[in-house]
Amino acid sequence: MIEHRPFDSLGSADHGWLDAHHHFSFAGYHDPSRVNWGSLRVWNDDTIAPGTGFPTHPHNDMEIITYVRKGAITHRDNMGNEGRTEAGDVQVMSAGDGVQHSEYNLEDEETKIFQIWIIPQERGGTPSWGARPFPKDDRSGRFVPLASGHANDDDALPIRTDARVLGATVKAGETVEYSPGDTGRHLYLVPATGKIRVGDVEANARDGIAITQIATVSITALEDSELVLVDAA
Repeated sequence: MIEHRPFDSLGSADHGWLDAHHHFSFAGYHDPSRVNWGSLRVWNDDTIAPGTGFPTHPHNDMEIITYVRKGAITHRDNMGNEGRTEAGDVQVMSAGDGVQHSEYNLEDEETKIFQIWIIPQERGGTPSWGARPFPKDDRSGRFVPLASGHANDDDALPIRTDARVLGATVKAGETVEYSPGDTGRHLYLVPATGKIRVGDVEANARDGIAITQIATVSITALEDSELVLVDAA
């Protein structure tokens, strides 16, 4: 099954400082057919104005992955962690039994992010945060795990759930493949940039593609493309 979710069909909210688009039900947007995709609960496509951001607020029992597409985001939390994650890099926060954090765009340009929430396998636990760079050249023509709950993905940021967040860059005319190993997995693919084809489906930048019951997914770039893929239980 391959379901195309065009960008203009997503939920949205323009707060002035924040232009948010929701692949799944979130905040004031509710669609009973788009509450989650397996353990993938949230995929928000956020544009944050310079000098603004999310003030301190709480989370618990969620794995929160931030993929920075443009600019940078600065994180602070009540555990004493502080860090700036810039375009091409990824940060992960395991909210555990409760964390308070803020995220601000302290740059002089817009910051664009994908924020992805995945339900953890177990509730509670000590919160944690981490970030690291993932050079785009290292994922040219192949998917690289960026965040993972699988022990063999040594270079990925750890998350506490049976899921992976992967990234790839693909040149126009090239094809990249991904095999989840189990056709019951829930895959969700978004091209951050470019245009792609999956089976008979063509998708533009920031469209979503929900995939399941497929042993190997083949993605052909119709334009130079930057891909983000979640493989969730």
